[in-house]
Amino acid sequence: MPSLRTELVGILDTEPKVKPILETSSLTRCFGTLTAVDRLNISIQPGEMFGLVGPNGAGKTTVIKMLTTLLPPTSGNALVAGYDVVRNATQVRRLIGYVPQLLSADGSLTGRENMLILAKLYHIPRKDREVRIHDALNFMGLVDVANKMVREYSGGMIRRLEIAQSILHRPRLLFLDEPTLGLDPIARRALWEHIQHLRSEYGTTILLTTHYMEEADQLCDRVAIMHLGSVAAIDTPTELKASVGEDATLDDVFAYHSGYEVDSGGNYREVSRTRRVARRIT
Repeated sequence: MPSLRTELVGILDTEPKVKPILETSSLTRCFGTLTAVDRLNISIQPGEMFGLVGPNGAGKTTVIKMLTTLLPPTSGNALVAGYDVVRNATQVRRLIGYVPQLLSADGSLTGRENMLILAKLYHIPRKDREVRIHDALNFMGLVDVANKMVREYSGGMIRRLEIAQSILHRPRLLFLDEPTLGLDPIARRALWEHIQHLRSEYGTTILLTTHYMEEADQLCDRVAIMHLGSVAAIDTPTELKASVGEDATLDDVFAYHSGYEVDSGGNYREVSRTRRVARRIT
């Protein structure tokens, strides 16, 4: 006769398991002899906020480009809600939203006009467009400035508009690539609140890249620390810090796993690009 323990194990084994909304297997991208992303293995659960952190050049943006179907992997694969990012790119694009590093809003249009363009690109039915646009602008606190030209927006307002654009079609998975780039500390923290509210209100799964360790610590359920294209460590911020020592920070964790202090400055070309973008959105 089976024991109570055996019966309980059998019951638990029959319970449905939640499938990851995103999963990669040995995802790799090479540019000539340079391996930008080296055999990346991550799994993200629905509703999770997951961070990819590390300095410029760590491979974060290359990962995002592969996962959003903009760049084919050299080898390995990635699945979004069960769809392969290469073979099922169209289906993947319908399920995701993406806010890139570089400026994507048109300064010569109003916020509402920018939203309307995206609504058409997302094939949102005409009868639903106005409600969807209003809801997204309201959610990001932009209704009062919706009819102003975007070139008159502050950097934080532009980022909020870009996020509003990305959630118009109600994606299951949202990619935010360095969303606070070029923002001052006050605008950065205000944007954090909107991102947290987005996850709590809609249950949106979010993959966030950043080189600000404090940002990852505040926002993310789990963090993968990237260095030279590879994942050096992955866990909750609390566990990562505890693994290094008492009173450790994520900066300390990065230094421990990579052997270097975090330097988010990048090379001359990266600094020039970052400052140019920051100047345009502030």
